[in-house]
Amino acid sequence: MSNKKRYGIAILVLLVFFLSIWAFYPSGQPHNGRAQAMGGFQAVTDSDKGGYNEYLKSYSADDRPSQVIRVEGESFAATVGEGFEVADQPEGLSGKAVMTPDAGSISWNVPVEQAGLYNIRIHYYPMEGKSSAIERKLTINDEQPFSGAEDLLFDRLWGNRDAGIQRDDRGNDLRPRQIEQPAWQLKSFMDSEGYYAEPYLFHFDKGVQKLTLTASREPMAIDYIELYQDQAVKSYADIKKDYEAEGLKPAKDQYMMIQAEDAVLKSSPTLYPLSDKSSPSVIPYDVSKIRVNAIGGVNWKLPGQWLEWDVDVQEDGLYQIALKRKQDQLRGVYSTRSLMIDGEYPFKEMKQIPFNFDMDWKMDVMGGDEPYLFHLTKGKHKLRLSVSLGEIAPLLQTIESSVLQLNEIYRKILIITSNSPDPYRDYQLEKRIPEMTEVFKTQAATIKSVADYLEQSTGEQSDKVAVLHTMVNQLEEMAAKPETVAKRLAAFKINVGGLGTWILNVRVQPLTLDYLVVSSPEAKLPRASATFFQKVKHELGGLVASYTEDYDSIGNTKQSGKSITVWITTGRDQAQVLKSMIDESFTPESNISVKLRLVPANILLPATLADEGPDVAMQIGEDVPVNYAMRKAAADLSVFPDFKEVASRFNESALVPYEFSKGTYALPEQQTFPMLFYRKDVLAELGLTPPKTWQEVYNMISVLQKHNMEFWLPIDDVKNNANLTPNATFSMMLYQNNGKFYRDDDKKSALDSDISMEVFKKWTQFYTNYKFPLIADFPNRFRTGEMPIGIADYTTYNNLAVMAPEIKGLWDFTMVPGTEMPDGTVNHEVASHTTAVMMLENAKDKDASWEFMKWWTSKETQIAYGREMEGLLGEAARYPTANIEALEELPWPVKDYQNLESQWQWVEGIPQVPGGYFTGRHLDNAFRKVVNGNENPREALSDYLLYINDEIAIKRKEFKLPN
Repeated sequence: MSNKKRYGIAILVLLVFFLSIWAFYPSGQPHNGRAQAMGGFQAVTDSDKGGYNEYLKSYSADDRPSQVIRVEGESFAATVGEGFEVADQPEGLSGKAVMTPDAGSISWNVPVEQAGLYNIRIHYYPMEGKSSAIERKLTINDEQPFSGAEDLLFDRLWGNRDAGIQRDDRGNDLRPRQIEQPAWQLKSFMDSEGYYAEPYLFHFDKGVQKLTLTASREPMAIDYIELYQDQAVKSYADIKKDYEAEGLKPAKDQYMMIQAEDAVLKSSPTLYPLSDKSSPSVIPYDVSKIRVNAIGGVNWKLPGQWLEWDVDVQEDGLYQIALKRKQDQLRGVYSTRSLMIDGEYPFKEMKQIPFNFDMDWKMDVMGGDEPYLFHLTKGKHKLRLSVSLGEIAPLLQTIESSVLQLNEIYRKILIITSNSPDPYRDYQLEKRIPEMTEVFKTQAATIKSVADYLEQSTGEQSDKVAVLHTMVNQLEEMAAKPETVAKRLAAFKINVGGLGTWILNVRVQPLTLDYLVVSSPEAKLPRASATFFQKVKHELGGLVASYTEDYDSIGNTKQSGKSITVWITTGRDQAQVLKSMIDESFTPESNISVKLRLVPANILLPATLADEGPDVAMQIGEDVPVNYAMRKAAADLSVFPDFKEVASRFNESALVPYEFSKGTYALPEQQTFPMLFYRKDVLAELGLTPPKTWQEVYNMISVLQKHNMEFWLPIDDVKNNANLTPNATFSMMLYQNNGKFYRDDDKKSALDSDISMEVFKKWTQFYTNYKFPLIADFPNRFRTGEMPIGIADYTTYNNLAVMAPEIKGLWDFTMVPGTEMPDGTVNHEVASHTTAVMMLENAKDKDASWEFMKWWTSKETQIAYGREMEGLLGEAARYPTANIEALEELPWPVKDYQNLESQWQWVEGIPQVPGGYFTGRHLDNAFRKVVNGNENPREALSDYLLYINDEIAIKRKEFKLPN
């Protein structure tokens, strides 16, 4: 082969190679910190009845008076409730303020000389409470102006407890604990959802107007309330002219790097510093040890959350600001922030700073290729970055409005077709629901406009846009062929649910920061991403560390004084929080060191059999302690002299599953129980109210089913029924009728009683006579409104509060339906489910283990752990503690806690007995034999009672217990 030919082939190979590299690593988007977003999208909110948009339109002709009207907090006109008092010079204030509790309302008379639209701001101090944001409802002249005024939020201030980062005895950084750092703050009344970036405007008539704040959550001190006009912020072009007019020059030779994890203040305890090991370019970095080196991430995502840093400027001048950031969560959508310096926006463009998606770290200069310049004087300044929805806000409002309208149409279709329509029948829906096709056409066009805007503004297609296009295609096809709607109903429901999930995904705006740079405009900025060789070294080092580092042990492992081993089976986050609390309070106070290990849930039994188990096992199921006690493997806690005092921390019902043979073998950690959830809007449409008795449930079933809606009663998943607990509905009906599960000192099942048989019959009739669903995704059907009422574990509240933002304010929960007793009272008893902490019989130091269990279940520890977990993982992780006093101190809204407390008074525990695992299993078998096999209820239950009693007798004989 000639040299020319070889040369040509080599060039061709190199060309193909570089083209393939280019294909896999396309040129990134410009790293300018500014997405090329289009001009304002106008929200389409046809369902905004009673909302802020409608309110503004009705007063669009109003003046905007320039007068500032101040009302002193202590000059209130009236209060409702107790705990309101005037304090002189509270918390360093020069003057008086009114202290307002977490319940009740307070009113002021506001003299208004000129009618018009006013902004409102409040000077407040967050009093000690339950560590959550302060929430208030505003009314003017006893009327709520619009829906958003019912949940005005006011931040608490949080910061790192320690000035520096602490390390454990293995060289790993410990995540700094977040503590409240309260101070007086001035806050405008704004939209807590982040849909409106500007402060709310309120209409006031001329004359004396009554302004009332009603507490929903947390106490606050109020210095004053002002009616004022929020001033427009100048654009950068105008600010630049001001710079030139004042003769301001860029600073020279200035460079300040601020580590993002050193934020001095935060709006939420969830904004704790993070450890990022994704790249060796982060500062600080270690290949094997944990280093706290970033902040934000998926925790810094909700509108209104902010971080604040101190910057010490050495000389006056104009500076550029850059961020080393990573936005690797929102493909196809940008994450938005706003920047304030010393409490003010420098210019209009800083209200919306978009950050595009990129899997790697990027260096973004504010302003991009022509950096914005910020005027900073010599001295300390405060930089605050806040989560903003920016140009995403009108898109979210539009889709949220579409979801509500499509769900409404879905419910109308459901009334006619049921949720299992006949595919061969023409329901003539376009005639029976005349507006249906028009709604489909309108919403298709509306959703398409959102999808088009996103594609053009981000310059790419993604899964975020695909969801919208899928919905648009289906709506267009159903509008063109309405006779196919019934066949498509299941897919339609799924796609509308997809829109709800889209809202949830797009509303969050995560962003991770490594550091900020404030510098002279000519300063050279550091490289953000790691080099190829740094990445190779990082990956190889991580591989070696996986063999040398102990990732199962959490925190300090050195022993001091007495020592115990504790196993925990939940996540690493929970384990780290617990270990931090142990090292900070338990070990110093007791001189007992704790080796905490994170282990799989199924390892406890084999480890105990091999005598390799722990001293204490945490967060275990309620069936475990008695099973271990029968085998002499669990320690009896009732022998400790202070046991009764410790047991008084809990409801008696929480201890029932751990009592056996006159001993108690565990302490409850968590206790959950059922509550009745209902959609206020849907029930109002149907003319229904939440039922207080089972008779009222029977009365409402016909109304619901007439509209093809359903009532949900909980049914356990039977994929693995080996450890099924007795069904929640059967248990509550049994207890409400004074029934019980076991008799003769727990030697036999009591389900053969007439009460049990009658309750079992009534329970199965819900499914045989009334055709209740056996399987359903209750939270999702609750969202759509097709299952507007149901009984579920009270922790469902947390999921709905976080996962269903589109129905916020449209639902509530209350006590379960009860059974009316002969004396006219109503019995609302329910059975609870618990998790426990257990001491093993072979614990080496039982006294030390008991000290740990007492500390862990104490009010103070449970409150601290609950607040830490909610701070760490958000509202969805609210801790369902079994400690009575601790639950009261967790950040529940006052009204919701009162509902919980009312139901808690009626909670009963289900005993655990030898062979008791057959009770739940065969109760479910008998139930399914009746529902699926049309068996007589009494005969079905009687047949399975033989198995239950036989198993109890066998187990009692096996463990040499009297029969």
